[in-house]
Amino acid sequence: MATLSPVMTLEQEKNPWEAQASRFDLAAKKLNLDDGIWKLLRYPTREIIVHIPVLMDNGTIEVFTGYRVQHSISRGPCKGGIRYAPDVSLDEVRALASWMTWKCAVVNIPFGGAKGGVICDPKHMSQGELERMTRRYTAELIDFIGPEKDVPAPDMNTNEQTMAWIMDTYSMHVGHTSTAVVTGKPVSLGGSRGRKEATGRGIADCCDESLKYLHMTVEGCRVIVQGFGNVGSNAANILYHRGYTVTGVTEFDGALYNEDGIDIPALIAYRQQKGTINGFSKAEPCDKDEIITRSCEILIPAATENMITSQNAHLLRCKILCEGANGPTTTVADDILEEKGIFVVPDILANAGGVTASYFEWVQDRMGYFWTEAEVNQRLDAIMIESFKDVMTYAESHKVNNRIAAYMLAIDRVAYTTRQRGMYA
Repeated sequence: MATLSPVMTLEQEKNPWEAQASRFDLAAKKLNLDDGIWKLLRYPTREIIVHIPVLMDNGTIEVFTGYRVQHSISRGPCKGGIRYAPDVSLDEVRALASWMTWKCAVVNIPFGGAKGGVICDPKHMSQGELERMTRRYTAELIDFIGPEKDVPAPDMNTNEQTMAWIMDTYSMHVGHTSTAVVTGKPVSLGGSRGRKEATGRGIADCCDESLKYLHMTVEGCRVIVQGFGNVGSNAANILYHRGYTVTGVTEFDGALYNEDGIDIPALIAYRQQKGTINGFSKAEPCDKDEIITRSCEILIPAATENMITSQNAHLLRCKILCEGANGPTTTVADDILEEKGIFVVPDILANAGGVTASYFEWVQDRMGYFWTEAEVNQRLDAIMIESFKDVMTYAESHKVNNRIAAYMLAIDRVAYTTRQRGMYA
């Protein structure tokens, strides 16, 4: 077994940039990537730091720090979300930008990777404060984003309203409406049908393909979903309607378990009404950290990074780990999962449905013609299934685990395009 990680502290283990870099290095080594391309692809092309003054509702001025990291433009414009959170860091945004490059290459769409973030606590900000911060952040990045440059999207604590503000601010600066500057917009402003459910749908496709690959059946297949936001709830809902038994669901403030299966549509309706999953009568409350260690066929971490570490990986009792979040598993945990024989569908494949549908939205905005939801879903399913098979082929032919296979496939595609374009220096 190829060990990804040297001995490290838990803090080092949880550094997302180091996790990304160690996996990149191992994949690049197995590809015999030449040193020049290795150095070029290992680091982001551009890192932007902005300090954003915002007039708060109480009349004071607060200054927020924001980032935008652009990793690669070899295969097309940069693409990646914007997150608002108190713990956003440059290392996190760097890692996420790199993961976006590899994710786009795995599903073979013509984007490079980028990511953005602002250090703030949106739970303690009004709608007006969030709008003013978003618009100023956009204005600071005006020379670096655009339909041919860098196309942002929603991420943690941002949504289609955030994208509408960015689109409007950018449009005011360039003097015309430019819907293709962002994806994840409201459908009425050039958003794509099916975009909101796309990440969850891609996860469900990967679950289907994993069962086929491992000669397992949907009947009796128990699923536990960690995180019940947009990604987790849509994945759970789609799997429920495909015949899977979703036995467990977690959120930041609690967890639910029912060994006979949870009625996911009823839970979604309850959460929309109550604002929480707690108190749902058709499942038992349980510990949100313990539930992911319960026996199941598929575990879907769909919350944030570093949910599966050296502290809990040895306790997992799933057969398939399908990563809905970005970077949910540390490199040390990877080694433990491989020893346990758990079949991992890595994040840069499993959750690529979102960026694939974002690509569809960008295409539709640029041509001014919009597809039905059925057309979007059909195209998405075809790409996810083909990409899953591509990664499995790489894993078998190179005798590596699925994560390193996905990295190898992605790096190979980006390196090939980089060599074709040549070096401007």
